[in-house]
Amino acid sequence: MKLICQKSNLLYGINMVLKAISSKTTMAILECILIDATKGEITLTANNMELGIETKVGGTIEEGGMIALDAKIFSEIVRKLPDNEVRINTDDGFKTSITCEKAKFNIIGKSGEDFSYLPEVEKQEPLFISQFSLKEIIRQTIFSIGDSNDNKIMTGELFEINGNELKVASLDGHRISLRKIELKEIYLNRKVVVPGKTLQELMKILPGEINEEVAIFFTKNHIIFEFEETTVVSRLIEGEYFKIEQMLSTDYETRIKINKRELLSCIDRATLLVREGDKKPIIMNISSDTMELKINSFIGSMDEEIDIQKDGKDIMIGFNPKFFIDALRVIDDEEITIYMVNPKSPCFIRNETESFLYLILPVNFNTAGY
Repeated sequence: MKLICQKSNLLYGINMVLKAISSKTTMAILECILIDATKGEITLTANNMELGIETKVGGTIEEGGMIALDAKIFSEIVRKLPDNEVRINTDDGFKTSITCEKAKFNIIGKSGEDFSYLPEVEKQEPLFISQFSLKEIIRQTIFSIGDSNDNKIMTGELFEINGNELKVASLDGHRISLRKIELKEIYLNRKVVVPGKTLQELMKILPGEINEEVAIFFTKNHIIFEFEETTVVSRLIEGEYFKIEQMLSTDYETRIKINKRELLSCIDRATLLVREGDKKPIIMNISSDTMELKINSFIGSMDEEIDIQKDGKDIMIGFNPKFFIDALRVIDDEEITIYMVNPKSPCFIRNETESFLYLILPVNFNTAGY
């Protein structure tokens, strides 16, 4: 195999597929990137058996062929080459030379025939969504997936399609994140659970262009994302997702409107007094037109007031400050509405159209300490 690629093109493709390299595996081939130039175009592929990414790279094929190269070594070599044309030549013994200007590396690859290719799946009835919208709804929900394998379904996100609406939801036992967007067309109803790791990596490589689309294909066991010259294939998580609608309520005893930036800044300041691992709640004491926020930790205490618009009862309630910060950071609205029932019931942050909803469970606290 003999190839010539611009370093920038090659490095862009490598960075795309690196997201699917397995960090913990006993199979050396899964630590490799496949370079395939057998079909008139240059493709790079990585596959860890749960997530696979393939992307096309611009360049010249002087002689077709394929080789699997150690991803870490290959990527570091290309990264440190001069910004010029890169030549990659291989022989029948898998010896590979990588040359750029006066730099020349020789490494040993592996047979491309041994590589675990992306699964062949039948692509039917794609769903189209803008890159920007998909990247945003992942960003606005991914932080509340579970991180424990004790309940694998929590480590994924629900993708549910009803007609022309896409709903994406995540939960970790302490909070729920929910985003809904309207699609341009009506699609078949579907409900799948996509691994959070897949979505985290997808979010990193998705360009996020408003005017460019992602085609999403669904099969029984896989989900496929296609955009520009890249294909991402992921296994789905098996099992029935939680019935989120049953956990949500429209009832409330207290409703407040508050400036999002002020609230976020205040809670962020309060966390200066909380060491990592400490479970100190932030207390919201809501009365008349004021929210008083307090925190009392081993380091010290803080007290701050924010102006609000309130309907309903006064309430004093405690929350894990991180959960509030995570939700507030992804909400773009200048003003938010928070709904509360009592100090032991979850609060909801949602807008009037319910295009987003964040549920956060309160925590118990000793009123004597505040």
